[in-house]
Amino acid sequence: QVHLRESGGGLVQAGGSLRLSCVASGSIFSMNVMGWYRQPPGKQRELVADLSSGGTSTYADSVKGRFTISRDKNTVNLQMNSLKPEDTAVYFCKLVNVIRNGLINQQYDYWGQGTQVTVSS
Repeated sequence: QVHLRESGGGLVQAGGSLRLSCVASGSIFSMNVMGWYRQPPGKQRELVADLSSGGTSTYADSVKGRFTISRDKNTVNLQMNSLKPEDTAVYFCKLVNVIRNGLINQQYDYWGQGTQVTVSS
């Protein structure tokens, strides 16, 4: 089992910055992906950014140039700069354990409970 502990959400004015952190504990595979998703009010959950254990990162177009994802072992951080009101959402940490099974990869997903980020105009 995997446990994800998130921190760093809050209220900030437009143009400000916040830093989210997520610490993973438990059974974490050597091949994994850690990242952040968000769910704005009344909308579906969407990828913000993720970073694999191999160093590959992915960003949503809407956050490129403003957000930076980083990792230190089992901790993933999201530095959010130049925040906009449309960044307001509940932000969820996600860990994907990956194991190769023959020619395919099996993955196991784990989610944090979420942290609220509110950007006022």
